[in-house]
Amino acid sequence: MEEARESACNDMGKMLQLVLPVATQIQQEVIKAYGFNNEGEGVLKFARLVKMYETQDPEIAAMSVKLKSLLLPSLSTPPIGGAIPAS
Repeated sequence: MEEARESACNDMGKMLQLVLPVATQIQQEVIKAYGFNNEGEGVLKFARLVKMYETQDPEIAAMSVKLKSLLLPSLSTPPIGGAIPAS
């Protein structure tokens, strides 16, 4: 995973090409390890349960934030109002 992230260099296109497949493979293995079908409805059930536990357990919520930061590139936010400063 780390190798894929480094290769992507926070480029969204590269993230989709390199990181997403690795993350999907890991996700499928984890979901299956916890007794869920790793396709379709099993994935949805697993995701709903994790979301529910995030609200109940601060440790799970923190892990969710950490996972999102690993998988989603940091994006710069445009200035409020979207105005481009005059030169």
